[in-house]
Amino acid sequence: MLVAAEASGDALGASLAKALRARLGDQVTFVGVGGAKMAEQGVQSPFDIAQLSILGIWEGLKAYPTVKARLDDTVALAAREKPDVAILIDSWGFTIRLAKALRKLDPELALVKYVAPQVWAHSAKRAGVLAKAVDLLLSIQPMDKAYFDAVGLRNVFVGNSALAKRFDAADAGRLRSPIGVAAGDPILLVLPGSRPSEIERVLPAFEDAVKRLKADRPELAIVVPAAYTVAEAVRARVAGWPFRAHVIEDEGLKDDAFVAADVALACSGTVTTELALAGVPMVVGYRTGAITYAIMRRLMKPKWVTLFNIAANKSVAPELLQDACEGEGLAREIGRLLDDPALRRSQATEQSVALDKMGRGMPDPSEAAADALLAFLKTRGISNS
Repeated sequence: MLVAAEASGDALGASLAKALRARLGDQVTFVGVGGAKMAEQGVQSPFDIAQLSILGIWEGLKAYPTVKARLDDTVALAAREKPDVAILIDSWGFTIRLAKALRKLDPELALVKYVAPQVWAHSAKRAGVLAKAVDLLLSIQPMDKAYFDAVGLRNVFVGNSALAKRFDAADAGRLRSPIGVAAGDPILLVLPGSRPSEIERVLPAFEDAVKRLKADRPELAIVVPAAYTVAEAVRARVAGWPFRAHVIEDEGLKDDAFVAADVALACSGTVTTELALAGVPMVVGYRTGAITYAIMRRLMKPKWVTLFNIAANKSVAPELLQDACEGEGLAREIGRLLDDPALRRSQATEQSVALDKMGRGMPDPSEAAADALLAFLKTRGISNS
């Protein structure tokens, strides 16, 4: 059983399912919860995971009845299908509750958490909570190990799948021609997030910034890669912009957009690592609820939210968060990059150096995760041999 509650987890689940299928063939059957990518690997979700893509205390309170109902649906699925192992991917709030419910349902069920809560960044207490809830942790950050060793939770560092993304097959020209962007015209990527709350809170500030940039640079091409979880909302919002913008949903064209872009305006998240891998200098913006942000700032230990900034221990990519995430400031930072090729090259180089510190170049994390999972299952007497 594979359970992912949002787009990034769906990608992880799909890659893991593919790796397991390569090892086990028809000896493995998948059930669970996920999105379009996991569905391609045979995981038929009983509901749309966009209902679970929530961030923020107030948003969480409003969505609680829906989340509780989806939690019950997931537990019912496990009761019906009786999996040998349940792999709960990221999404701490949902998956920790699910782990406890599944343990109550079947105390013998092997429970695996894939992606640790960022205890090194905020609450170390979560390490102990997770140790009581699951049997194995597959972690994607090397700094996780000490925290989970300390509480006796078996854990394996498998690497960050975002660092394994390749752009070898991407083609900048393949993007420019269909959308009518001349070879010399600059391209700005606008990536407003994958959660409905991010589209609501972040995209308006990004829109204001883009309006300001377009007013001074009419030749600037705007490309908006949209996560499938929020594609409809993004299309509706962008349709009202007073200038042309190209919304892209196709995964192949998104890769083309990444290698074609001069600069990106990105919502904080996994996409910032992918942009860095593609060599795109960026400005990172984020907004959440005021209460949520106040609590996060009190709990967060690092000075930054972007992983490669944390790895570099400095502000490689500018971060404009909460009240600072507004049109004028975002446009000013993006404009500096657009107007200064040397600055773009310098930032892209520093981003690349930080990626090396994060572990770029490791074997495929999905392959490592599959091997670690099968080794663990053998110790539980669950094996294909």
